[in-house]
Amino acid sequence: MAKNIILFDIPAIHNELLPLSYTRPVADFLLGADTLRAKWKAFIPGEYSYHTAEYLAEKYPAKIEADNVFIASNVVADQALAEAVNALDEGSALFGKDMHGERFIIAARGGKAFLQNILAGEEVPGTEYAGEVVAIRHLYDIFRFNGAQIEADFPRLTADREGQPTHHSNTVIGSPELIFIESGAVVEGVVLNASHGPIYIGRDVEVMEGSCLRGPIVLCEHATVNMGTRIYPATSIGPWCKVGGELNNVVMFGFSNKAHDGFLGNAVIGEWCNLGAGCVASNLKNDYTEIKLWNYPARRFLRTGLQFCGLIMGDHSKAGINTMFNTATVAGVGVNIHGSGFPRNFIASFQEGGAAGFTDVPMEKFFDIASRMMARRGKAMSDVDARIFNAIRHQAENFK
Repeated sequence: MAKNIILFDIPAIHNELLPLSYTRPVADFLLGADTLRAKWKAFIPGEYSYHTAEYLAEKYPAKIEADNVFIASNVVADQALAEAVNALDEGSALFGKDMHGERFIIAARGGKAFLQNILAGEEVPGTEYAGEVVAIRHLYDIFRFNGAQIEADFPRLTADREGQPTHHSNTVIGSPELIFIESGAVVEGVVLNASHGPIYIGRDVEVMEGSCLRGPIVLCEHATVNMGTRIYPATSIGPWCKVGGELNNVVMFGFSNKAHDGFLGNAVIGEWCNLGAGCVASNLKNDYTEIKLWNYPARRFLRTGLQFCGLIMGDHSKAGINTMFNTATVAGVGVNIHGSGFPRNFIASFQEGGAAGFTDVPMEKFFDIASRMMARRGKAMSDVDARIFNAIRHQAENFK
């Protein structure tokens, strides 16, 4: 009998991961070669749904039964952890500790009331997981953990399968067994360097001539890599994205474009974003000091302990040609950036402008731009999506 599995957003973590979590449950974040949800489904087959923020629930409803397995949506699955979750008794929970020794819930089994107790912060009976647990708790964890997750995902996605042979025009460095090219992909005249990690090229991807790829790298289905692109390790390009220029340790969720020259590093880009020709985003301060990043719950910039951090961009945001981003810039949902100079390094959602200042983007204008971009990929915005964006607009008023 199939398990009924609910991937639940812990409210504090969901808020910590804004603006990327404004438009999706955390389980739908891309990490490595696929989403957090897809990883759990690979290890624990069953019927999956989400328990997330109320305004997202219409699109991502929870299908709760009498007996459910609840899994914290920010926890990354692996075989050992899946076995521990599968072993849970009804009415019990599984706890783990992060790298700082902070205890958090991994999963639980029970009914709706049990989940409500967990979300309310009440103590529930459970056991401690002794193994290492990877969990996304901050925005920068996405690019920090991405390389290791590509390495972990590659054997699962390629086990007992045979991909396309590499074209004779390609230059292969390292082990050919660490390069997997799905059917329909076109990869010709390309340097594929797998000496530092695997390269996974998805179905119907096109990598144009003159490009250089150094693994670990994932190119998801229907992605396009333009001529002469340089992609460095720990980079995942989501489905239907177009990329060009130079990318280093970047995660692009899907349907977004950075198709031209310009540098992007240690960055996370949501869906339906566009970075114009010549856009560059700093990922290192000139004085090499620790980076501070905008934090939505704290409503201020917080220390990260990082030296490298680039652009974090929410869904449906755009940047005009030659836009320059300061180190560790956070742009919300529906932002339109243009003009010369550096814009400030936190831009609230549905704002338009640049270094000289920002004004509100009318929702009619936002919907018009979004609909035009989506139509280019044969997609349309639903009424449910429109209600979600209107709810986000209401929340965004608090951050101007």
